[in-house]
Amino acid sequence: MARDVRLLGHPLVPEAELAAFSAAHPAAGGITSFVGKVRPDKGVEALELSHYEPLTLPGMESLADEALARWPLDGLLLLHRTGVMQAGEPIVLVAAAARHRRDAFEAADFAMDHLKSNAWFWKREKRADGWHWIEPRQQDHSDLKRWG
Repeated sequence: MARDVRLLGHPLVPEAELAAFSAAHPAAGGITSFVGKVRPDKGVEALELSHYEPLTLPGMESLADEALARWPLDGLLLLHRTGVMQAGEPIVLVAAAARHRRDAFEAADFAMDHLKSNAWFWKREKRADGWHWIEPRQQDHSDLKRWG
């Protein structure tokens, strides 16, 4: 089992990261991935993610370890941007490599639900009228509860 967990202060290039991840796990029967992007709806011009350095990366590593303990994975990739991003830019990449698809799907879904709702990031959106702090939605909390 291998995990690759990183915070990025520069643009995320999902295609390159997925190609490297796939090459690193040639025995996997499948790789599931999710790329989250800055939504351009509601007049969003930009998204800023800030975080608390002493907790963010260790928290993401702990999340990866929990996923690796729950599912038989060949590898797990968790990449998350910080800083200011424009509408359409990738924010997060989660990928799971496993012998069987269901394990890869579930592990990636688990990791993304935790990153979305229970992570160590503060988010704010820039719209025409200025910056607005963003809180997790009720649906995000419901998604997280299903994992117990």
